[in-house]
Amino acid sequence: MNELVAMVIDTTGIQKYIFGSNRLRENIGGSYLVKVATFEWVEECLRELGEIYIPDQETENFAPRIPKNLEIRGELVYAGGGNTVLLFRGEENAKNFTKILTKKILYKAPGLNIVVAHQIFDWDTDSLQEVIDKKVIQGKLENEKRKPKPSMPMLGISVTATCNSTGLVAVDTSKHYGIPENDSYLVSREIVAKLKTVDRNYDEPANKKLINTIFKDLKKGDYEIPYDVDDLGRSEGESSYIAIVHADGNRLGNRFQEYLKTASDNEDCIVKMRRFSRSVNDAATKALSAVAEMVINSITFEENQAVIKYVDKLGRVINKVALKKRDGKTYLPFRPIVYGGDDITFVCDGRLGLSLAAKFLEKFEEFTANLPDRQGKVTACVGIAIVKTHYPFAKAYALSEALCNKAKKWIREETDDYKKPLFSALDWHIAASGLIGTIHEIRQREYQVQIPERDEVACLAMRPMRSHSCKNEWRTWTGFAKVVDELNTHEDWKDRRNKVMALRDVLRQGLEATRQFRQVYGLESLPAFPGGNNELREKGWWKGVCGYFDAIEAMEFYIPLGELTDE
Repeated sequence: MNELVAMVIDTTGIQKYIFGSNRLRENIGGSYLVKVATFEWVEECLRELGEIYIPDQETENFAPRIPKNLEIRGELVYAGGGNTVLLFRGEENAKNFTKILTKKILYKAPGLNIVVAHQIFDWDTDSLQEVIDKKVIQGKLENEKRKPKPSMPMLGISVTATCNSTGLVAVDTSKHYGIPENDSYLVSREIVAKLKTVDRNYDEPANKKLINTIFKDLKKGDYEIPYDVDDLGRSEGESSYIAIVHADGNRLGNRFQEYLKTASDNEDCIVKMRRFSRSVNDAATKALSAVAEMVINSITFEENQAVIKYVDKLGRVINKVALKKRDGKTYLPFRPIVYGGDDITFVCDGRLGLSLAAKFLEKFEEFTANLPDRQGKVTACVGIAIVKTHYPFAKAYALSEALCNKAKKWIREETDDYKKPLFSALDWHIAASGLIGTIHEIRQREYQVQIPERDEVACLAMRPMRSHSCKNEWRTWTGFAKVVDELNTHEDWKDRRNKVMALRDVLRQGLEATRQFRQVYGLESLPAFPGGNNELREKGWWKGVCGYFDAIEAMEFYIPLGELTDE
């Protein structure tokens, strides 16, 4: 008998921990602490046990060592997909590790909750995959999540002050952690821990981590990576919007489990876990790095000012983002917050969000094309929330997540419950003012109309849409981007704002009203969607879906980065 202990570590309330604050610095700090707590700190705590094995991330040696080496007390199997998996020799080692890790998290990342479960099994006779999946995750771990032990933080007494972000007892002021004194506020232990990760006085580890991963091989020059939303390219008197982009892979967990089923034994199972996990992490990192590179390469100079410009074929400037310059430093209009797997979140200037989201999907598919399971590229969905710069960040993130989920639901419908090939999709919402209700309620209230040609309500929004071209399909990002570009640059529409707004109003009245509008203005057709038909170009609608309302709405919030390609 070769008895080992399988352990799984998971985090709970992670979205609230990262995005529960309306301050970008705290969101960055929360994301960094989650990342190091489930990987770097796990490695550090393992080393305190004595003889352990942690696979080298730079090599292809994926084989486990603990089953054959009786001296090894613990081994890191892999960290990814929201879980960290470890093996221990003896239950006592597993319990000692848990004590060390939880103590470290309590001290260095207050407020972060983890759930740990372990199961003794026989390496020679039991299936590791079934032990982890059924006994640990679906059994003990889910049971612990359903019956959480209530946290009872000290809420303070009459003589204590309250943290502005968490409502807990304040222990300091933010001016000691990189916040200017005129913007200083009261902070709890949790916020102190988050702010330290982005404070130069504490070696700003969050930025160093980002530079050594996403920006590692990029020539970013003297550009700084922003910590505050005001440094994302906001232009006084012009545009003051940010875009929060949330991306998530499509059914990647199912694909991972199917791949593990092909393992010949437990050793092969671990090899496949490590190889697949690393491949996905590397692909997502490369995709996000490609997005960062596109931002950097798009920067030009205009009167000693770094800008990202949108110009037409004649060189006329349609729109531009002026990079923020403060205290002698120029900031990139882009900042990753969550990265390292297929769950990605970044924030950028509001006019760049749509282009960068589409580029991420393109690159994610490209870099996942050769995963170890040989099942082809991984697709993903993206939700983009474009909101006022100082709109509550937590609410904006929740909107981006809801939009991503809406795109996933649409994919499920379009593929007949995944019976057809999956594809990448994106959805977005531009909140020119506040948000009232869920995205479903907003779409019903603001984008559904009754037009004369239909008995049922029609939809002004063509979102969600595919990210890439598809035969006989007009609802694609590539086609949409071309239509927006034509509305912004073609002589029929450029600098004719009243005409564009008149079209937007006419679209609400239906197909015949749109056709009459086109005749009045002497237009042979509306801008063509590749894959669209004559009725769409002539009357603006197809099967109860409007093709042009979204494009008009997005005109001021779209700056193309890279060439527009033909479908």
